[in-house]
Amino acid sequence: MTDVRPATEAHLPAIKAIYDVEVRTGISTFATEPPCLDYWRERLESTHPGDHVLVAVDGDDVVGYAYSGSYRPREAYAQTRETSVYLSSGARGGGVGRRLYDELLRRLRADGVRLVVAVIALPNPGSQGLHRACGFERAGVLHEVGRKFDRWIDTELWELRLT
Repeated sequence: MTDVRPATEAHLPAIKAIYDVEVRTGISTFATEPPCLDYWRERLESTHPGDHVLVAVDGDDVVGYAYSGSYRPREAYAQTRETSVYLSSGARGGGVGRRLYDELLRRLRADGVRLVVAVIALPNPGSQGLHRACGFERAGVLHEVGRKFDRWIDTELWELRLT
């Protein structure tokens, strides 16, 4: 059974490894170079209400993670958080993403977060289905907003009101 819990420093290399695969081979992130471990450490060490890093652990293996952080750097956005979920290839389609999101959203509600925003690079029917199942609604599309792997990629914005 997969356990969802707050990430620790010990989980960071596994989180980085999952993300690095997506950087190199996928479009779920527009990063083109894997960030260093300090990037993940900064996320983990944030004390801002609504900033969380969770992991899904199966035995000793991290099979996915979810995080929430600043939507935009301006003060008026303080009660809006952007969320992301990343899974190892073997964990997709088995409910791990849903378990991560359920716990993340529970924590965000407890923090008094008002709105959660997710950005999905298209096409990604799995992520769209996960967000829909968690109660998110499609808010719009940004056309050809990013370029990766020699092609233009649209992103879809999804939102969930928590209050």
